[in-house]
Amino acid sequence: MPYDPVGTVRNRTLPGYGNTAFSPPHIASGKLWRGLRIGLLGGSFNPAHDGHRHISLMALRHLGLDQVWWLVSPQNPLKPSHGMASMESRIEQAKRIARHPRIMVTDLEQQLGTQYTSDTLPALKSAFHGTDFVWLMGADNLSQIRYWDRWQSIFTTMPVAVFARSPYSLRACSSLAAARYQRHRLTGRQSRRLSKVGPPAWTFLAIPLHGASASAIRAAG
Repeated sequence: MPYDPVGTVRNRTLPGYGNTAFSPPHIASGKLWRGLRIGLLGGSFNPAHDGHRHISLMALRHLGLDQVWWLVSPQNPLKPSHGMASMESRIEQAKRIARHPRIMVTDLEQQLGTQYTSDTLPALKSAFHGTDFVWLMGADNLSQIRYWDRWQSIFTTMPVAVFARSPYSLRACSSLAAARYQRHRLTGRQSRRLSKVGPPAWTFLAIPLHGASASAIRAAG
């Protein structure tokens, strides 16, 4: 599906379009998003960078999504709090990086009061009943997802799309998670219907790589 500059997807106007200031999703407005295909990209975004935007644009294009929501985490449980910018500043900086009408920067995890992805995803499905979600992540995360809290529940809650990232792609495709759910993997050609496939279902997208790294940006000062 080509990008839609006016925000009308499948003959429907998406929430937040039509004005220069659009409204991010809120847990109290779940019915407005019913029937839409939404990609979820979570993280600290400390800071957000063009790699996040690149993955989001590729997800819109290759997965046939209506929007991508960035879930800015108040505090990633796998990362130290030292050196973490404030939630407010990370959200504002992420908005400047996103700069696309179909990428929405949100504080949904803060609204939900959740910390672990295994808690956030079912809570979002409950708050946004009828929305077709896809969890988006890089190959680096798939390669070490076994360390996440109740990681298997992520795959059984919603479909997952994994994006190539050097030098992690080979390790990710041979990881415990990839082996565990191998028979549920969709090919690249099947990826556009991922949001409509019941979990567990996942795909690996060998998209053009982007070298941006939040840790490298922080190290550079």
